[in-house]
Amino acid sequence: MAKNQKNIKENKPKFSPYWIYGILIALFLGFQLFGNSAYENGNKTTPSEFFKFLKDGDVEKVDIIKNTRVAKVYLTSEAQEKDIHKKSKPTSFIPSATKLPNYSFEFGDLQNFENKLEEANSTLEKKAHVEFETETNDWGNLLMGILPFILLIGVWIFIMRRMSGGAGGGAGGQIFNIGKSKAKLFDQNTEVKTTFKDVAGLEGAKEEVQEIVDFLRYPEKYTTLGGKIPKGALLVGPPGTGKTLLARAVAGEAKVPFFSLSGSDFVEMFVGVGASRVRDLFKQAKEKSPSIIFIDEIDAIGRARGKNAMSGSNDERENTLNQLLTEMDGFGTNTNVIVMAATNRADILDKALMRAGRFDRQIFVDLPDIRERKEIFEVHLRPLKKTKDLDLDFLSRQTPGFSGADIANVCNEAALIAARNGKKAVDKQDFLDAVDRIIGGLEKKNKIITPSEKKAVAYHEAGHATVSWMLEHAAPLVKVTIVPRGRSLGAAWYLPEERLIVRPEQMLDEMCAALGGRAAEKVIFNKISTGALSDLEKVTKQARAMVTVYGLSDKIGNLTYYDSSGQNEYGFSKPYSEQTAELIDQEISSIIETQYQRAIKLLEENKDKLTELAEVLLEKEVIFKDNLEKIFGERAFVKEEIDQPKS
Repeated sequence: MAKNQKNIKENKPKFSPYWIYGILIALFLGFQLFGNSAYENGNKTTPSEFFKFLKDGDVEKVDIIKNTRVAKVYLTSEAQEKDIHKKSKPTSFIPSATKLPNYSFEFGDLQNFENKLEEANSTLEKKAHVEFETETNDWGNLLMGILPFILLIGVWIFIMRRMSGGAGGGAGGQIFNIGKSKAKLFDQNTEVKTTFKDVAGLEGAKEEVQEIVDFLRYPEKYTTLGGKIPKGALLVGPPGTGKTLLARAVAGEAKVPFFSLSGSDFVEMFVGVGASRVRDLFKQAKEKSPSIIFIDEIDAIGRARGKNAMSGSNDERENTLNQLLTEMDGFGTNTNVIVMAATNRADILDKALMRAGRFDRQIFVDLPDIRERKEIFEVHLRPLKKTKDLDLDFLSRQTPGFSGADIANVCNEAALIAARNGKKAVDKQDFLDAVDRIIGGLEKKNKIITPSEKKAVAYHEAGHATVSWMLEHAAPLVKVTIVPRGRSLGAAWYLPEERLIVRPEQMLDEMCAALGGRAAEKVIFNKISTGALSDLEKVTKQARAMVTVYGLSDKIGNLTYYDSSGQNEYGFSKPYSEQTAELIDQEISSIIETQYQRAIKLLEENKDKLTELAEVLLEKEVIFKDNLEKIFGERAFVKEEIDQPKS
């Protein structure tokens, strides 16, 4: 009962002084607009009745209002006692010092009415007193004169209250708060559900960020030995690897205020706003120290400053960066304020930002390995209804090169596929279909393909499968399909070996397998087509990397023209001579052509098996590893048995 009464009290409208202002204005307008017509003009009558009253001697006085063409009629006291005029006695809700008229009426032309009145009045023994007046509503005129100013002042007050943050939007969203920080504060009063338990894998990175939390919670543990708390930590890694997730876990675990914002929040069209927001951010962090500041996508403001003094459009961004550098490690000290930042483009950040004393620690968040992928699957599979026999080791092996975000997407897609098929639990095949959907795109079974095109695609994909089966270092095949998917007419899925270093023979075998599709078209049809575009793009990049990046060419030697820092000192010029450029082009072409001829030779030696595989592919449209084993026998270069999906 008490709770209901409390809710009723809360639902009651709160008192506002604006109510009083509104009531007073409404009363004032009401009196001005309706007061005169209610009692000052008396009862309505007509000119003919008026002249009859005048002829009977009942009229004492007539006021003629010239500007409104209204006549006000005042009766004698004797006439007011007559039965015909008893209802004409004026009444008023508001006391009036002047006598009120009994009747009023409108007349037409003033001159005609005046002549007629004078003629009728001249025949009477007791003439009626006639006065001519011009009425003005002083209060009404005053109101109409000041009303525009009242409206302007009211609108101005409303806008000022909005700008000062009194209504709508937060700090920084209003004009007067444009220089304020837009950081979102997480503290003990803010519920952040993400913890380090929700971050799978990334053991090294988790240890680093956990230590940062400990620095702020137990600083004496580290400072007693003379050590200093680090100023900042930079999370670097490919997209989707969990940098922002780690920061959210820090916000959830830390018992200190956590300020979170994006690098783009500093960027504004007004000059000086970015630097002002940086100052305000660090001011808030100092007031609540010990605290943590997290800047996501810091490359938006941390890009290397240009050497050209006439940079123009970059001045505002550089001013923001300069202010950030000063706040992180300038004359002013930031006691117990640690700055965390995340980026996937560390190569373009300014060197002054990366130095020790600002970002003391650079934490590399890499793509997960097979063990870490299994842990990530465990996290994302918790909310799913899955079959009991689901093998997480199998799933982790089937997703090499997947980031944490990709794995989350796989789990979600698998659940959607299972629901689409009316299943009550997500099984192994749903996950395989989800991986295919993410890698290759959506199946387009209704795409119109002519029989000749379908045959060409079948031999193309069979060529890939045959060559990769014959080569030692080529990735083992998972499945081949000629069902159009995404932008491709067919696809072959492989399970690449996760290597930390790659040798030339491994790269050459992969290039040869990639060229197996075009080689099959040449061997079977003696014609080639545009279907090998993606294959050619892949092998060209690999051959160029072998020659210009990794120094794996005997003719070029142990040289690399790759700049890992991203600060290209050569500008628009090449870092090698024209003769070297020609030699590089010759080497790239030679490597690719050698592997192409090698693929042709392999396929000519196994032309009957290639044809048999293509026929099976045309019949089934999708084939798996066991189909190749029936045709080619066991693969000679199996290093580890991997559970593969069956047809």
